[in-house]
Amino acid sequence: MMDLNKCLVLLVFVGLIHLNIMPANAQENFIPTERISLPATTESWNGLYLKLRMTEKWWWYQENHYRRRNSIDNRSDFVGRISQIYNRFGFTYLFTDNFEVTFGPTLVWNFTPDPGNPAYLNSVLEPRFWHQWLLTQAVGPVKILHQFRFEHRFKRANNIGAEFQFTNRWRYKITAYVPLNKPRMENKTFFIAPSNEFFFESGRHITDIFEENRVYTAIGYTYNNYMFFGGHMWTYGPTPIPATYRNRHIIRLNVMYTIDFRDRRRPLTRDFQF
Repeated sequence: MMDLNKCLVLLVFVGLIHLNIMPANAQENFIPTERISLPATTESWNGLYLKLRMTEKWWWYQENHYRRRNSIDNRSDFVGRISQIYNRFGFTYLFTDNFEVTFGPTLVWNFTPDPGNPAYLNSVLEPRFWHQWLLTQAVGPVKILHQFRFEHRFKRANNIGAEFQFTNRWRYKITAYVPLNKPRMENKTFFIAPSNEFFFESGRHITDIFEENRVYTAIGYTYNNYMFFGGHMWTYGPTPIPATYRNRHIIRLNVMYTIDFRDRRRPLTRDFQF
């Protein structure tokens, strides 16, 4: 079986090599100034997750999200404008019980920041290709997940006439699943799942490789083929304006549905990701 500590060291080393790709012109043009933090905004994210085990080694993985953000004139209403419709698909290959790889396409529709303004398209498509490494380790009854996710994105702003730009995004998330009423994650388990995720970007037009930090605490319950979970997420990261940073308070509500097709559609109770 793969040694987890050695694998973690290798993945971190590879990730650092990826993150070191920063164009020379971006380094030359970056001028540090006094940091400014904008007032917090609010959003609401709702998601459906599917994990279908087709064979001993292969899974189908899917995410569908509906996201809203606050109104232009009210930073605290959470649901004033539609923000994104987000669809991620992939195949997962299970190398061991503690290590799996997933890859596939993502289709994101980004909606106008100012509904009714003719200077913006109502929505634009952002296609991506993504792949990820997921490692699981046990610390007593607690399961720790290390998620390394890589996204290759074709993005454009909603402004009329804006062009697509290619960027790479590199993500690392650590999540702890803490069962509250059972000795481990299994059926009918109440749990808490704190996580912290770091985002980095690279591309010709990128001047700050740090994109965002997300701190999320979810509470949830598993019941047969379902897992219900939700909570509060706080994010912090730079804006297109140099030395200006934004932060968001996001309410996340989610459902995960899992099926093992090998054995009469029995529920799966192994470690989940979100």
